[in-house]
Amino acid sequence: MLCGKISCPLLAKARALAAHGNLIASEEIHGSTPPGVFVGRFGYPRVFIGPMMPPYHGDTTILDTPEFWMGKTIQEIVDMRYSLVRGKTPVNIFDAQEPSGIVDRLQELAMSCSPAESEARFARRPVGCLTVSDEAQPFGPSAPLRSFQAWGIKADRRVENAYYDRDLNAADAIVGLHADGVLVTRIQRALSVGMFGIGSRRRLVPTRWSITAVDSIISERLLDEIKQLPTIDDFRIHTFGYIDNRYVVMLMPLRWCYESIEAWFPGTAWNEAGLYPAMMGDHEGYKGRTTYANIGGCYYACRLAIAEHLLKERRQSSALVLREIHPGYILPVGVWNVRESVRAALSRKPTCFDNFNSAVNFAFQHLSIPRKAWLQCSNTLREAFFQKRISEYFGAQ
Repeated sequence: MLCGKISCPLLAKARALAAHGNLIASEEIHGSTPPGVFVGRFGYPRVFIGPMMPPYHGDTTILDTPEFWMGKTIQEIVDMRYSLVRGKTPVNIFDAQEPSGIVDRLQELAMSCSPAESEARFARRPVGCLTVSDEAQPFGPSAPLRSFQAWGIKADRRVENAYYDRDLNAADAIVGLHADGVLVTRIQRALSVGMFGIGSRRRLVPTRWSITAVDSIISERLLDEIKQLPTIDDFRIHTFGYIDNRYVVMLMPLRWCYESIEAWFPGTAWNEAGLYPAMMGDHEGYKGRTTYANIGGCYYACRLAIAEHLLKERRQSSALVLREIHPGYILPVGVWNVRESVRAALSRKPTCFDNFNSAVNFAFQHLSIPRKAWLQCSNTLREAFFQKRISEYFGAQ
């Protein structure tokens, strides 16, 4: 406990590694893949790809479907991640254009809407790696892949149709599948193995990149429609807490703009040795942004959750998201945590106000960091407190 955390992230990983590592007795594994696939990013454009599968059979859907993880503890999430054995084989990203071998098998697997029986042979017995980095998501044992087979695949017709349409660009495929109710995780999986886009331009996309790409593409397309809608009529505060993360989502009766700010407390992944919370954030105006957000994929995951909510309400608004990450969040579990937490916050009945000051006063009751610190970091709050609007001038006439 020299790290000063409430509980030890290394011990959380070690417990999971010990529990699942003992189930792997040889270089051959049989099990039910969720289905799961992984595309690495190191060495791009030549990357490692492979299936992810546990060494047991049954309904394993939850193991690689973050939409079903809400309410799980960090230890439970780590256990699920460490139960998946990952195979690795090098391929070129452009192999997705005319798939064969392992790329073809993984594309077929990524179409599945339910677990598939699978068999994998490795060059050596898969072993886990107990990383000491708080920045790395937990991954299970891995080894170079010699062969992989899966059967009993039940293709999702919506994904299958997008795959076989080689004249459909990737963005339209992604947006169409989301509109048809396909889980974001499954869209991300299919994109990563190069299943979407004009046939001659398809390519594998590293899993880490595909997650943010899907969140960004869908939210941008939804916002194009949202910007044509009337604004909400009041100030709304939604709050939520999960795995020692606190969220305050503030929706305001203004045309679209968006800001997301994170505050990492001392002892957390991005503020290991600090004495005070480290705050960072990004924002966009009505026309959006052209550069990648400093806070990374969390910005786009949060934006997608807000865009989904506003489109359902058939309204537009300005949105401010304040997130505090406290020491109980002992290791990062992925941007899905932000997307699903903000979705959960927005699914709750908001507390509504008819003026900005009352809404802000209520919001800060749910946060530990003083108002002054948020004000210094937030463009939205500074503009609201200090920027005069032309509507105020005409209202005074």
